[in-house]
Amino acid sequence: MKKPDLSVVILNYNSGDFLRKCLESIGRTKKNGFEYEVIAVDNASTDNSCKKIQNPKSKFQNKFKIQNIKLTLMKNKTNLGFAAGNNVGVKKAKGRYILFLNPDTIVRPNTFREMIKFMDTHPDAGAATCKIELPDGRLDEACHRGFPTPWSAFCHFSGLEKLFPKSKIFASYTLGWNDLNKTHEIDAGVGAFLMVRREVGDEIGWWDEDYFWYGEDLDFCYRIKEKGWRIYYVPKVKIIHYKGVSSGIRKESRKISTASRETKIRSAKMSTEVMRIFYQKHCQDKYPRIINWLVFQGINFLEKLRVLKASF
Repeated sequence: MKKPDLSVVILNYNSGDFLRKCLESIGRTKKNGFEYEVIAVDNASTDNSCKKIQNPKSKFQNKFKIQNIKLTLMKNKTNLGFAAGNNVGVKKAKGRYILFLNPDTIVRPNTFREMIKFMDTHPDAGAATCKIELPDGRLDEACHRGFPTPWSAFCHFSGLEKLFPKSKIFASYTLGWNDLNKTHEIDAGVGAFLMVRREVGDEIGWWDEDYFWYGEDLDFCYRIKEKGWRIYYVPKVKIIHYKGVSSGIRKESRKISTASRETKIRSAKMSTEVMRIFYQKHCQDKYPRIINWLVFQGINFLEKLRVLKASF
C-alpha cells in the first residue's frame, strides 16, 4: 500500500463540536492524486469530544461519523500538553509531510493540495504555513512572526508595534512590512497549521516536551532554522481559525469557549511560563544581565495581568 503524502495530526482537548466541524471540512478536501491520513490525538478531554465523531452504532473505536477521510483516533489517559501530545501523533504518522492542525479550524478544499505542491517544489522549505484568518477575516498574526527578542517583545506589548505596523524597527515581531498577499520567508508560523517535511522533524527531534502549552511552535521553528532550513508563509490558500477555544483566554473566542475558570487561569500562567523557557533556552546567553533581569520582570508583570483577567 502506498504511503500517504500527508499525515494530518490534530491534537484535541475539550474542543467539542469544533473537532467534528474541522474533520468535516477535511472530508471535503480535493485530493487530485495526493493521499492523506488524519490522526486525531485526544488529550484526556472531559467534554465528550471523541463521542461526537465516533459512530455510536459500532463496537469498534475507530469507526466514525465523518466520511471521506482515513481517520485514526488515539486517546491519551492524561493531558500530556501540546508538545508531548503531538509527538504521540507523529509516531503513528506515515506521510512524507506532517501537518499539525488545530481542531478549532476550518480547512478549505484546496488547502492541503496546494501546500503539498508548494513543499514539493521548494526543497529548501523545512516547514510552511498557509494564510490563517480569524472568523472576522483578520489575519491570525501568530502565523506570520519574527523570533522574539527583548526589543521586539517590548514593542509588541507596549503598543509601539501597532503605532508603526510597517516599520522594520518597531514591528519585527509581526514582520509587518511584508506583503501578506505574496509568498515569502518568515521566522515562525503557528501550531494551528504548520506543515513540516518529515526528515526535518526527525532531524530536530520534533516537539520539545519542556513546553506544555503555548510557545512550542516558536521553539520548533527556531530549531528548524538553526539547522539551515527555511520556513514560508503561503497566502495562496487559507484556513479559518477560531483561536483559543480550549484555553478560554483569547478575546476572539471567549464567548464560544467552554473552558472553566480554572483552565483559563492555568492557560494564563502557561502562556507566560513559556516565555521564560524560550528566553532561557535561546536568548539569555546573548544579552547582559541587566537586560535579562528586565525581561524576566516584564514576564512576571504580564503573568499577573493575564491571571487577573482570566479570573473574571
